[in-house]
Amino acid sequence: MSRVLDPADAVGPSPEGLAAARANDTARTNSASAFFKQPLAPVFTAIAVMVLVVLAVQFARSAGLVAALWGAGGVSIAVWLRNSRGPSYDLCFGALLVVGIAAGELLVGNSTLLTVVFTVANMIEIVGAVLLARRFAPTLNLVSVDGACRFLVSVAFVAPVPAALIASISLHLINGADILASFQTWWFGHALGIAVIATFGVSLTRRHLAVLANPWRLLEALALLVLLSLVCAFAYLESRVPVGFVVVPLLILIAARFRVLGVTTALLIVSVLAIGGTLAGYGPYVLSAPELADRALMMQLTVLLGCLPILLVAALLEERDRLSDRAKAGQVRAERASEAKSRLLANVAHEIKSPVGGIIGIGELWKTGQLGPVSDTQTEMAEMLVKTARQVEALAHDLLDVARAESGAVKVELRPTDVPGVLEDVKRAVALRPEAQGVRLELITEGDGLVALADSQRLTQVVANLASNAVKYGGSGGQVIFRVSRIYDGVRIEVSDRGPGLTPEKLAQLFEPFNRLGLERSTVEGHGIGLALAKRLVELQGGSIGVDSVQGEGATFWVELPAA
Repeated sequence: MSRVLDPADAVGPSPEGLAAARANDTARTNSASAFFKQPLAPVFTAIAVMVLVVLAVQFARSAGLVAALWGAGGVSIAVWLRNSRGPSYDLCFGALLVVGIAAGELLVGNSTLLTVVFTVANMIEIVGAVLLARRFAPTLNLVSVDGACRFLVSVAFVAPVPAALIASISLHLINGADILASFQTWWFGHALGIAVIATFGVSLTRRHLAVLANPWRLLEALALLVLLSLVCAFAYLESRVPVGFVVVPLLILIAARFRVLGVTTALLIVSVLAIGGTLAGYGPYVLSAPELADRALMMQLTVLLGCLPILLVAALLEERDRLSDRAKAGQVRAERASEAKSRLLANVAHEIKSPVGGIIGIGELWKTGQLGPVSDTQTEMAEMLVKTARQVEALAHDLLDVARAESGAVKVELRPTDVPGVLEDVKRAVALRPEAQGVRLELITEGDGLVALADSQRLTQVVANLASNAVKYGGSGGQVIFRVSRIYDGVRIEVSDRGPGLTPEKLAQLFEPFNRLGLERSTVEGHGIGLALAKRLVELQGGSIGVDSVQGEGATFWVELPAA
């Protein structure tokens, strides 16, 4: 049999603590599972099982010889799963459990035949639960809904069924006991004991106990458990009206504050007081169900169906915590990677700017003949050199802007800005570009007082980028329209073209840095960082940016800014 993992290892640690977790694995295991790893743990477990058998048989019998609450199986399963060390250990531990169960049955006065029947049935249940746990819940992971459901269904609800059948049929053959009543009481009693005690033992890990290292948290836990005990005493001992639902809000509060370990501890208290009080003749079902077996069955179902599902709520909260921790760790990694990328971009841009400036200067001198006579071919080559160098220089400036924007180094000065004036300036500048030849540029102003709270320089940079893209990629439509209008709480700017438009797939990638949407090999110049920079600059000004496009019908880029 394979060794079952500690539940604290079921969910991986955060990236920052991974190395520390590996280094401290031995110490963590020893401190979190000190009892489970002691050499004498099997002996102590066998003694505890014997005591629990005696207590259950003496005080918890409700259907003939079958007890309504059985804790021995839960303790045995928890210790076995937490302390498994191989086949030899399993055989020895199983033998000790046989001795403990048989001794307990003999101490309470059961005959040899009944002792054999009950011992065999209990061992089938315990061994079956261990095998099912290793098959369907090998990591003993109770900190996720899936793991908790797997453990509860396979270990608590399925494992007791064969034992309940064997015990009920055997009791019917021996003394004529009702098979259905014996089966129900055994199944529900043992399922409840395993669901409460085994989950408590499995969840008793260092990670859960670390929460109680804080004295105030420990005091809070004790206060909640004391309050729960008082409420249970009233609901299950004093009240003659079924008011067990008052326990549920407290269980939810304990789940929210102390997760799985807190809920399993609370369920242990609820089970003992509810089932124990019912068996002692107290509780809300004394008048409505005169038979003890019926009262015990009703209380078993109350705890199983009314309280046990709160364990799944605690598991859901644990799972949410883990996902939140992973998300935070991922965010930290992404931020660090972004910072490193921004530093790299800034360094590359700075390294490019100086030599490119020299190349532009030399090219200008060469083109104008200041370095000596030049032919027409050399003049053309010099112009190409200067043009290419200026493109590289523009790229360097854009890289610097992107790096500064992502690092938060870009400062914006928000002041009332005349948006139509900005659009008019951009329209005139774009009209001078070579690619704007043959494209009709139109400005439409809808309303008066279109003043936004923005940085005029950065807003001009954003609109110029949108207009440049409209002319380059949508100029085939022959028209680019600038539009400014008032919206409910701000000013909206639109730059529309009549070009080929964008597919939904390309729209989803539009504002990604260095993504030219498959146009890298086209004749249209660009580097794929203009829109990403524009988005960041708009966000720094408290606005939003987006695009509406239908393939074949052009695209409309829009910017919304708060009104001044």
